[in-house]
Amino acid sequence: MNDPVRVALVDDQQLVRAGFRMVIDSQPDLTVVAEAGDGAQAVAALTPPASTAVDVVLMDVRMPTMDGLTATAQITAAGTPERPAPRVIVLTTFDLDEYVLAAIRAGASGFLLKDAPPEEMLAAIRTVHHGDAVIAPSSTRRLLEHLVTALPPDEPGTPTDPARLAVAELTEREREVFVLMARGRSNTEIGRDLFVAEATVKTHVGRILAKLGARDRVQAVVTAYETGLVRPGDPS
Repeated sequence: MNDPVRVALVDDQQLVRAGFRMVIDSQPDLTVVAEAGDGAQAVAALTPPASTAVDVVLMDVRMPTMDGLTATAQITAAGTPERPAPRVIVLTTFDLDEYVLAAIRAGASGFLLKDAPPEEMLAAIRTVHHGDAVIAPSSTRRLLEHLVTALPPDEPGTPTDPARLAVAELTEREREVFVLMARGRSNTEIGRDLFVAEATVKTHVGRILAKLGARDRVQAVVTAYETGLVRPGDPS
């Protein structure tokens, strides 16, 4: 049997951490190995030299001493090829949308509503551990549409804009897949929409991430909105 996924909980409310721990530790493939009450404690525990080996971090946003946004940036930046940084899932509520977008830019692999059902939280941990990103559930899809309205007005791109140049290098089919990714479609849904096999979609997604230099699906989706390829309110 594979070793369980090691999870760290970062939240200033001890009862919240206790509840998460109970749910996570009830799963044979998951285990909580670290807890922190604020971002500073998390950075101290999860970055070299005295770093606890962790695969996934559940990170609250608003905390004393150091907020989750700053902690996420420091934790993800501290990874090395020999010891990659843990993947971070930001826990949020609708009134913290602007922080979520900034956290994703800082390196988070996704975001989850704090009142999400337990099974959705467990699925999110497994998803990011396997290298994907948490954007598929309909609630998260709506949140993404909501938060990107906080982006600054579109400005004309220039030939030196790396993101726009990368998008321009996509093939027509990759562009179609990219747009559907940005609208929150899963690989299965994209395959159904485009009448292709799911394995083919996975190949396209991999090539899209490589061309964009994106770590995962979430970063790619943010690029789609920032470059104007997809806009808030576009029909899905």
